[in-house]
Amino acid sequence: MRSALSPTTARAFAAPRAALFLAVPTVLLLALVAAEWGPLLGLDGDIARTTHRWAVAHDGPTRTARILTDWVWDPWTMRALCAAVVLWLVARHRAWLLAGWLAATCLLGTLVQQGLKAAVGRDRPTWPDPVDSAHFAAFPSGHAMTATVVCGLLLWLMRLYGADALMWRAGLAAAAVSVVGVGLTRVWLGVHWMSDVVEGWLLGALTVALAVAAYEHLVPEDQRPGRGGPA
Repeated sequence: MRSALSPTTARAFAAPRAALFLAVPTVLLLALVAAEWGPLLGLDGDIARTTHRWAVAHDGPTRTARILTDWVWDPWTMRALCAAVVLWLVARHRAWLLAGWLAATCLLGTLVQQGLKAAVGRDRPTWPDPVDSAHFAAFPSGHAMTATVVCGLLLWLMRLYGADALMWRAGLAAAAVSVVGVGLTRVWLGVHWMSDVVEGWLLGALTVALAVAAYEHLVPEDQRPGRGGPA
């Protein structure tokens, strides 16, 4: 006789399954970049040269991309958004544990990306006619990873606090545009290889999955916000 998991049990396994699913391509791409695998580097170069030609030829979209990547989707903008939500959790809901978990996850994401940048030490694309500039190593993209971490965490919080269908769809759309958009602007502006951005997306999603799995493991369901407690 086939047994079915209860909805509560199924939810408990969702985050660990997602983390396991994301870990494989994340580690594989990291290994390929660290080993300087020729086919991947060739594909990165082809994409970078093509998008750079477009960026030089189309000044309007390039200016727009710089505004979006430097102000709207900048990592510090994302961190400020995260900090505002941390303050809201404390001031409005007295959810100290949840606020600390959110802040710690964002900090962990920053430490991971900076550590990997230093460890891999990948050079950024260089151009005789650059349209933008960036500092530090290229891999992984800090913009892509930070946007993924913050947007992923905020979507999870919306679910936790029972956002209605309209608000959920709006939040999901805004998150998707931000995460995909910031990655594409980094490639368009010639400051990242495409694999830097993909690794940023993967690492960001993996960070969120691991953080959610840890929270759901440590905090009983009846003590979470909206279910009997302000944790």
